[in-house]
Amino acid sequence: MKTFDLKNIHIGSIIKQRIIEAEIEASRICNFLKCTEEEIENMYNAKSLDSEVILRWSKLLKYDLFRIYTQHLILFAPPANANYKDTANIQQSLRTPFRKNIYTKELIDFILDIIEKGEKTKLQIIEDYRIPKTTLYKWLSKYKK
Repeated sequence: MKTFDLKNIHIGSIIKQRIIEAEIEASRICNFLKCTEEEIENMYNAKSLDSEVILRWSKLLKYDLFRIYTQHLILFAPPANANYKDTANIQQSLRTPFRKNIYTKELIDFILDIIEKGEKTKLQIIEDYRIPKTTLYKWLSKYKK
Protein backbone atom coordinates (compact mmCIF):
# COMPACT_ATOMS: atom_id res chain seq x y z
CA MET A 1 0.00 0.00 0.00
CA LYS A 2 1.35 3.41 -0.90
CA THR A 3 1.47 6.10 1.74
CA PHE A 4 -1.15 8.83 1.95
CA ASP A 5 -0.41 12.51 1.63
CA LEU A 6 -1.59 13.39 5.11
CA LYS A 7 -1.27 17.11 4.49
CA ASN A 8 -3.55 17.18 1.43
CA ILE A 9 -6.14 14.46 1.90
CA HIS A 10 -8.03 13.36 -1.23
CA ILE A 11 -10.49 10.88 0.24
CA GLY A 12 -11.81 9.70 -3.13
CA SER A 13 -8.43 8.51 -4.35
CA ILE A 14 -7.76 6.83 -0.98
CA ILE A 15 -11.06 4.96 -1.24
CA LYS A 16 -10.29 3.92 -4.82
CA GLN A 17 -6.86 2.67 -3.75
CA ARG A 18 -8.38 0.61 -0.92
CA ILE A 19 -11.03 -0.83 -3.30
CA ILE A 20 -8.31 -1.93 -5.71
CA GLU A 21 -6.29 -3.51 -2.89
CA ALA A 22 -9.35 -5.31 -1.49
CA GLU A 23 -10.45 -6.35 -5.02
CA ILE A 24 -14.08 -5.44 -4.36
CA GLU A 25 -16.32 -5.65 -7.41
CA ALA A 26 -18.30 -2.62 -8.58
CA SER A 27 -21.62 -4.53 -8.33
CA ARG A 28 -21.01 -5.21 -4.62
CA ILE A 29 -20.15 -1.54 -4.03
CA CYS A 30 -23.32 -0.41 -5.85
CA ASN A 31 -25.47 -2.80 -3.81
CA PHE A 32 -23.88 -1.79 -0.51
CA LEU A 33 -23.95 1.97 -1.11
CA LYS A 34 -27.21 1.89 -3.11
CA CYS A 35 -25.80 3.97 -5.94
CA THR A 36 -24.72 3.70 -9.58
CA GLU A 37 -21.24 3.07 -10.96
CA GLU A 38 -21.21 6.66 -12.22
CA GLU A 39 -21.86 7.94 -8.69
CA ILE A 40 -19.04 5.74 -7.41
CA GLU A 41 -16.66 7.20 -10.02
CA ASN A 42 -17.71 10.68 -8.92
CA MET A 43 -16.83 9.73 -5.33
CA TYR A 44 -13.40 8.47 -6.44
CA ASN A 45 -12.77 11.89 -8.00
CA ALA A 46 -14.03 13.84 -4.97
CA LYS A 47 -11.50 15.47 -2.65
CA SER A 48 -14.02 15.36 0.20
CA LEU A 49 -17.23 13.47 0.93
CA ASP A 50 -20.08 13.74 3.39
CA SER A 51 -19.29 12.06 6.72
CA GLU A 52 -22.23 9.66 6.32
CA VAL A 53 -20.81 8.50 2.98
CA ILE A 54 -17.33 8.10 4.48
CA LEU A 55 -18.88 6.03 7.28
CA ARG A 56 -20.53 3.68 4.75
CA TRP A 57 -17.26 3.34 2.81
CA SER A 58 -15.46 2.58 6.09
CA LYS A 59 -17.91 -0.23 6.80
CA LEU A 60 -17.58 -1.67 3.30
CA LEU A 61 -13.79 -1.48 3.32
CA LYS A 62 -13.51 -2.54 6.98
CA TYR A 63 -11.09 0.38 7.32
CA ASP A 64 -11.41 3.50 9.47
CA LEU A 65 -11.21 6.32 6.91
CA PHE A 66 -11.77 8.88 9.65
CA ARG A 67 -8.43 7.86 11.15
CA ILE A 68 -6.74 9.59 8.19
CA TYR A 69 -8.28 12.89 9.29
CA THR A 70 -7.29 12.19 12.91
CA GLN A 71 -3.70 11.68 11.80
CA HIS A 72 -3.86 14.99 9.91
CA LEU A 73 -4.99 16.72 13.11
CA ILE A 74 -2.19 15.11 15.11
CA LEU A 75 0.40 16.37 12.64
CA PHE A 76 -0.96 19.70 11.49
CA ALA A 77 -3.33 21.12 14.13
CA PRO A 78 -1.88 24.03 16.08
CA PRO A 79 -1.14 23.48 19.76
CA ALA A 80 -4.02 24.25 22.10
CA ASN A 81 -4.23 27.75 23.54
CA ALA A 82 -3.15 27.75 27.20
CA ASN A 83 -5.98 30.17 28.08
CA TYR A 84 -8.64 28.11 26.32
CA LYS A 85 -10.22 26.79 29.53
CA ASP A 86 -10.51 30.31 30.94
CA THR A 87 -12.21 31.78 27.88
CA ALA A 88 -14.32 28.87 26.68
CA ASN A 89 -17.81 28.64 28.06
CA ILE A 90 -18.54 25.09 26.97
CA GLN A 91 -19.96 22.45 29.26
CA GLN A 92 -17.39 19.90 30.38
CA SER A 93 -19.62 17.05 29.21
CA LEU A 94 -19.41 18.34 25.62
CA ARG A 95 -15.63 18.44 25.59
CA THR A 96 -13.95 15.43 24.05
CA PRO A 97 -10.28 15.10 24.91
CA PHE A 98 -8.00 15.06 21.88
CA ARG A 99 -5.66 12.10 22.19
CA LYS A 100 -2.24 12.68 20.72
CA ASN A 101 -0.98 9.13 21.23
CA ILE A 102 -2.83 7.49 18.35
CA TYR A 103 -0.12 6.79 15.77
CA THR A 104 -1.11 4.55 12.88
CA LYS A 105 1.23 2.74 10.54
CA GLU A 106 0.33 5.25 7.80
CA LEU A 107 1.36 8.16 10.02
CA ILE A 108 4.60 6.43 11.00
CA ASP A 109 5.37 5.70 7.34
CA PHE A 110 4.62 9.33 6.46
CA ILE A 111 7.06 10.63 9.11
CA LEU A 112 9.79 8.13 8.22
CA ASP A 113 9.37 8.97 4.54
CA ILE A 114 9.92 12.68 5.27
CA ILE A 115 13.15 11.86 7.12
CA GLU A 116 14.32 9.41 4.45
CA LYS A 117 13.76 11.95 1.65
CA GLY A 118 15.63 14.58 3.66
CA GLU A 119 12.66 16.94 3.70
CA LYS A 120 13.01 17.40 7.47
CA THR A 121 15.53 16.44 10.12
CA LYS A 122 14.66 14.38 13.16
CA LEU A 123 14.78 17.52 15.30
CA GLN A 124 12.42 19.34 12.93
CA ILE A 125 9.98 16.40 13.08
CA ILE A 126 10.07 16.45 16.88
CA GLU A 127 9.48 20.21 17.01
CA ASP A 128 7.02 20.60 14.11
CA TYR A 129 4.78 17.61 14.87
CA ARG A 130 5.35 17.42 18.65
CA ILE A 131 6.29 13.75 18.47
CA PRO A 132 8.31 12.66 21.51
CA LYS A 133 11.99 12.04 20.79
CA THR A 134 11.87 8.53 22.24
CA THR A 135 8.84 7.66 20.10
CA LEU A 136 10.55 8.86 16.91
CA TYR A 137 13.73 6.91 17.65
CA LYS A 138 11.69 3.76 18.42
CA TRP A 139 10.02 4.12 15.04
CA LEU A 140 13.38 4.58 13.34
CA SER A 141 14.81 1.43 14.90
CA LYS A 142 11.68 -0.65 14.40
CA TYR A 143 10.52 0.42 10.92
CA LYS A 144 13.60 1.73 9.11
CA LYS A 145 13.94 0.12 5.68
